[in-house]
Amino acid sequence: MLNILGRFTILQFWFYDFKLKLYRIVHLLVLFVIFQELQGARNNPIKPIHSIAMASSPYLSTWSLHKGMPIPRATKCHKELTDYYSNLFFKQPVHSKSISLSTDLTYSSFSPTEKALVWEQTRKFLPRNGSRCYAFDMEKPSSFSVGEKFQLNDVIEAQQFDRDILNAIFEVAREMEKIEKNSPGSQILRGYLMATLFYEPSTRTRLSFESAMKRLGGEVLTTENAREFSSAAKGETLEDSIRTVEGYSDVIVMRHFESGASRRAAATANIPIINAGDGPGQHPTQALLDVYTIGREIGKLDGIKVGLVGDLANGRTVRSLAYLLAKFQDVKIYFVSPDAVKMKDDIKDYLTSKGIEWEESADLMEVASKCDVVYQTRIQRERFGERTDLYEEARGKYIVDRGVLSVMQKHAVIMHPLPRLDEITVDVDADPRAAYFRQAKNGLYIRMALLKLLLVGW
Repeated sequence: MLNILGRFTILQFWFYDFKLKLYRIVHLLVLFVIFQELQGARNNPIKPIHSIAMASSPYLSTWSLHKGMPIPRATKCHKELTDYYSNLFFKQPVHSKSISLSTDLTYSSFSPTEKALVWEQTRKFLPRNGSRCYAFDMEKPSSFSVGEKFQLNDVIEAQQFDRDILNAIFEVAREMEKIEKNSPGSQILRGYLMATLFYEPSTRTRLSFESAMKRLGGEVLTTENAREFSSAAKGETLEDSIRTVEGYSDVIVMRHFESGASRRAAATANIPIINAGDGPGQHPTQALLDVYTIGREIGKLDGIKVGLVGDLANGRTVRSLAYLLAKFQDVKIYFVSPDAVKMKDDIKDYLTSKGIEWEESADLMEVASKCDVVYQTRIQRERFGERTDLYEEARGKYIVDRGVLSVMQKHAVIMHPLPRLDEITVDVDADPRAAYFRQAKNGLYIRMALLKLLLVGW
């Protein structure tokens, strides 16, 4: 018995000694790999990165780098500094209030431990030549809990939204972008049915809403021209049409030729109503995608200058956009339009009451040279009725062409709700500052987000 116990004890010591030697071998191999990586990094040191700061933005969450280390806890690489002095490119927008990088970040000045940690955290993203530096997206809890009911029953006007809701909607829109790109078979809205009632022509708004619903697994009932091909042509009231259609669907997206029609529909219906444009009144979902686009293109929403150009009297898009821009700080808006279609006083009074600086100008070139965003709109022939003389007087007065591009800042963008006629020349399309088709694409993500929020909540 003692002999057996002795042999067992010897076996235990042998096994322990074997594990210890194995651990030492693995440890030496790890140190060798790290040494090789550090040698490669030392031969290609990262160039100094000077201080870079970005103004307050609802799109960006607070993070910083100190000696190349993300502080506090970082989750994943999310931004790229391709020009280490000044050019910050966002691969995707992230929630943040400020961005700061410590000055004089030179790889060779790090301690060996710091170098190893930096390399380990950036080895998948940082080229060996050290020409790029990456920042890290920070975890930030949402203001709203998953599954919580959306705060709005309907989407009728831009004044409904505050900054918290805007930021949360934009966060959901970014999730929708991932779904659209990576998960075409989403079933978030499976079993739900959307009705589109369009009493005026539409391409982008109607198709993007229908695409949004289908991409989330829902179904669509649609009328392409409800003014002519629905019972409205027989004299049926809007209220009766809404009461009927809500019996067949879970949400109604409506465009109407009368200002205030969506409010009437919402007062009648027991299901969500989304205003897809009501005459010269408002177009809130367009304004949402416009602000979302500005944030993505410019990188901030506070402290920007926006030039609204064209038909400002009849343009529901610019009215809704002005309301939303008033939610942000240190914004200045320029109104550039022919005399016949100047911005109406109700918008000017609203902006003044919110402390938003605005200015009317007849000089598009001067305004374009100052602005972060030039938002061009077409002169709307359908709003002039028989006053064709006024239309011809206004049409073609302000055109964005290569000459306007030449005075614009390099970071600035041109936006347009589309369709365009001749107010932006075709040769502008090739310039990277022409953002209007990217803007139209963003409408899909915003509308996916709104449908998801209205039907199933956060």
